[in-house]
Amino acid sequence: MTARHARRYATDVLALMLLPVPLLIAAPPAAFAGGGTRRWFGGGRGESRRADAQAAKDAAAAAFYELDTAQRDLRISIETITAMDGSPAARRAADDFSALGRRIDEVSHAYITAVDAHDLDRDDLESAAAGRALAELTRAKDELVRVKGELDRFERGLGPLLEEAETQLSRLAPAVERARAALLSASNALDMVRGSGLRADDLAARLAALAPELTKLNQGAGRHGVTETLQRADQVVREAEAIRIEAERLPGRAAEMAKRLVSLRTRAQALANRATSVEPVLSELRRRFTAACWQDLQHVPEEAAQHVRQAEERLGEAVKAHDEQRWADATALLATVRALLNSTDEAVSAAGDRLRRLEAVAADPQQEIQRTRFAIRDAQRLAMAGRNTPDPRHARPLDDCVARLERAIGGLEGRHPDYWHFLQETEAVRRTVARVVELIREERGGSAARRG
Repeated sequence: MTARHARRYATDVLALMLLPVPLLIAAPPAAFAGGGTRRWFGGGRGESRRADAQAAKDAAAAAFYELDTAQRDLRISIETITAMDGSPAARRAADDFSALGRRIDEVSHAYITAVDAHDLDRDDLESAAAGRALAELTRAKDELVRVKGELDRFERGLGPLLEEAETQLSRLAPAVERARAALLSASNALDMVRGSGLRADDLAARLAALAPELTKLNQGAGRHGVTETLQRADQVVREAEAIRIEAERLPGRAAEMAKRLVSLRTRAQALANRATSVEPVLSELRRRFTAACWQDLQHVPEEAAQHVRQAEERLGEAVKAHDEQRWADATALLATVRALLNSTDEAVSAAGDRLRRLEAVAADPQQEIQRTRFAIRDAQRLAMAGRNTPDPRHARPLDDCVARLERAIGGLEGRHPDYWHFLQETEAVRRTVARVVELIREERGGSAARRG
């Protein structure tokens, strides 16, 4: 019999010995007859030695039982730690527990050997034999107690690791349950969508892809590890929640897409009508202004008509994708239609806007001139605020703006001035002035912050 098997046998026997026994069964019949059947030898001192040895045996048995119970309890703690924690500290704790286990096997074997070596119930037990039994059983008990102390100290040192592991373990069951509940909710939402006549094939495929993950969750942390199981449960919850949300939104999304199809078709038709107004605008520009004022708009009528045709073709494809419930394709096609219509709208609007601006500046260029000069003077006052001389980084671009404006004004002289070039120049001047103002304010704001 190995030490481990012998220790287990002794523990089981000890457990049976500690069971309560009814008094009428435990007491021998002769005890009620006024005397016993055992013959006691040695008298006095010998009987005292036997009693001491028996007491030592009982104390050793109790120490053995306490040590074995503590080891069993601690083994559960170690298994919890190693299942939850793969850190070097956890592995070191497992190795230290194994070393303690070998030491426990040694002292347990010594105890079992001492118990087997001495029959304290023998009628002819000699005093010397009882003394040897007392010494060996006391020594075995002391070793059991000493190793129990080592085990207790080791257990106290496991506190932080065990607390963290138990915290992780307490999260396991709720995490797995949340994952199952999320999958059920996603499945129910998908069933409702299908009941409304929508196929939702892509959502169904994503939900089916989670089936292997659910299988692994059901297999438990014992097979896949607690950390991996927690991560898998969180991932399943996130994906299942995303599927549920998309499924619940799908009917509304389909209805909204149908409205957008109608809206974009109406817009395309309106733009097609507006595009026909570009040619008369261009005719007016050609009649009243130089070629430089309208040449860049020559392509607008042709491109507008082409873009509207393309938009209508993409709309037809989007309608088909919508009817076939290819939502991603329909969404992409609608984005293309919107981009085509936006560019067409901008081009058509640009022609009319060009004519209005040219007419305004031709009638009164001074309004544009004064607007630009005011912006320059305002920036110059800001550059001089709190200074005797302006910073060259600010003064130089502002001086250049003054010169550029004067050149633009000079370009208005002549029989056929290029009003479009004049407007572009004044806009460029105002942009430059705005950048200088922004630079001044940023620098002064930074200086104030440093002083504060």
